[in-house]
Amino acid sequence: MSNIYLPHAVKIEDIYHEAPDVTSFRLVFENEELRDNFEFRTGQFGLYSVAGYGEATFCIASPSTRKGYIQCTFRATGRVTNALSQLNIGDSIGFRGPYGNSFPVEEWKGKNLVFIAGGIGLPPVRSVIWTCLDRREDFGNITIVYGARKVEDLVYKNELDHWADRDDVNLVQTVDPGGETPEWKGKVGFVPTVLEEAAPSPDNTVCIICGPPIMIKYCLVSLDKLGFSDDNVYTTLENKMKCGVGKCGRCNVGDEYVCKDGPVYTAAEVKRMYSDF
Repeated sequence: MSNIYLPHAVKIEDIYHEAPDVTSFRLVFENEELRDNFEFRTGQFGLYSVAGYGEATFCIASPSTRKGYIQCTFRATGRVTNALSQLNIGDSIGFRGPYGNSFPVEEWKGKNLVFIAGGIGLPPVRSVIWTCLDRREDFGNITIVYGARKVEDLVYKNELDHWADRDDVNLVQTVDPGGETPEWKGKVGFVPTVLEEAAPSPDNTVCIICGPPIMIKYCLVSLDKLGFSDDNVYTTLENKMKCGVGKCGRCNVGDEYVCKDGPVYTAAEVKRMYSDF
């Protein structure tokens, strides 16, 4: 029987410094067969490990439509992520995955999409955005509402510029009051307020949201005002992930084991799990 905790070796092919303490890795499997055949579904997650430091859990930030590599984005906030942030191109780390369920992209064909993200909550949404943009003809209007505390905290700045330049994407960027710079040309305001100003139509529309819990909480209020059903709003609880396989029990919420049943849930499902979501 194979060891479910045994990671695969992946090499850091490129490093991108996204924001203060936020880094992205482009990773390739050292095993060529695995590199050629590895597949995942957008929304799934992995566990990334540094020998002697342990492993950390976060999403696969690259789209499932692109093969040969995976990308992850993380903020250096603890033992493992600080160790990851000290690595260089050419270094190797461990990867376990993919784990969890995924965003039901196939069910969204022909629908309009609204993506909402705050700060470091953009990486899991990025995976879905690029998966859908790579299949652009399958979907209707695409709106992206993204905000951060300060301009410097916005991640994937080059990609934000690309999305802003596309005629088939409506990108709305915002920073919190006081977080703007003299050069800032986007909105100034909290994400829920800016979302209501953008006023995307709920008709034939699916919403995907990820960010700080307080942002999500108030965005759900805004989406309710705009007429969105909780069944058409999706989020990810990847911050609840622990061992990845539901063995350690630390992902337990009520009768759910998020590592096995999540991390992707509708807002209606999350509200049943949390009384104050």
